[in-house]
Amino acid sequence: MVKTAVVILNWNGIDWLKKFLETTLRFSGSNDTMVYLADNGSTDSSMEWVEENKWPIGLIQLETNHGFAGGYNLALSRITAKYFVLLNSDAEVTECWLRPLTDYMDSNPDVAACQPKIKSYNNKDYFEYAGAAGGYIDKFGYTFCRGRIFDNVEKDEGQYDSTADIFWASGACMMVRSDAWKKCGGFDDDFFAHMEEVDLCWRFHLAGYRVACIPESVIYHAGGGTLPYDTEKKTYLNFRNNLFLLYKNLPESKLKKIILLRKILDGIAAIIFLLKGRPESFTAVRKAHRDFYKSIISLRTKREMVKSLSLPETCNCLLNISIVSRFYLRGQRFYSSLGI
Repeated sequence: MVKTAVVILNWNGIDWLKKFLETTLRFSGSNDTMVYLADNGSTDSSMEWVEENKWPIGLIQLETNHGFAGGYNLALSRITAKYFVLLNSDAEVTECWLRPLTDYMDSNPDVAACQPKIKSYNNKDYFEYAGAAGGYIDKFGYTFCRGRIFDNVEKDEGQYDSTADIFWASGACMMVRSDAWKKCGGFDDDFFAHMEEVDLCWRFHLAGYRVACIPESVIYHAGGGTLPYDTEKKTYLNFRNNLFLLYKNLPESKLKKIILLRKILDGIAAIIFLLKGRPESFTAVRKAHRDFYKSIISLRTKREMVKSLSLPETCNCLLNISIVSRFYLRGQRFYSSLGI
């Protein structure tokens, strides 16, 4: 059994593979590490290119596109390792990127997952939207990062170079303890893509684990390689999956209140989309709420599973702030200005 399995989930990503695979292999090679490519039913020539070039890589071929969540669930079920590293195909790793992550996990057995500092491939002085220096969630379920609040992405000036406990690690690059992954059930297939890592990390916390960001490790993420930004599909998954994770994981005392508030806030967001001339986004929000309510029966079953996983004494995972209020009303546009 290898200690660390670096697993790249590919779907029609031949251009990203040509750009980043060689670097990933060069900077991840060691006797206790194996790089895998899990192909999610690609219809381009990704697999043919990999096979023709005889890359020293483990290949896992899935017949159809199971999404980010389902694809990783299937791929990781076929791999045996102490640590899984989920790495996007559109990510560029750096020299010695793995060692700080494995060293921290080795020294902290209560940590289920960690991430590196994630910077923008297209603007390397800045953090990247999807993860930055670690993710958090506010009391209404809105996510943000050290280095990124909503669309405001900070320049990396070393302000978040300290190792820190976080709420969620980014799916763009996250190291997961395999036994914690199995104990907590992996990703929820129904998320398909987007926010599945937030849902998983919430379950990690409820089960008594910690999640961390290790900024000594650095990668660069192009973004949009798995799911393009600013599309109707992205908007739909953003709103629907946010409701999914709240319903599954919130304590009983907060569930009804938060879901009602999110219904109101999401309705306001939908109207703003319409006023901005984005009727497709307005429709995406409506569909998200419709499909959330259609999924209530299955979500109730999943909620019971989460309850059975939760320890009697677990952290209050949500930060007791409203990031919407802090950002738009108080003008606190940087994580460092939040005072948390």
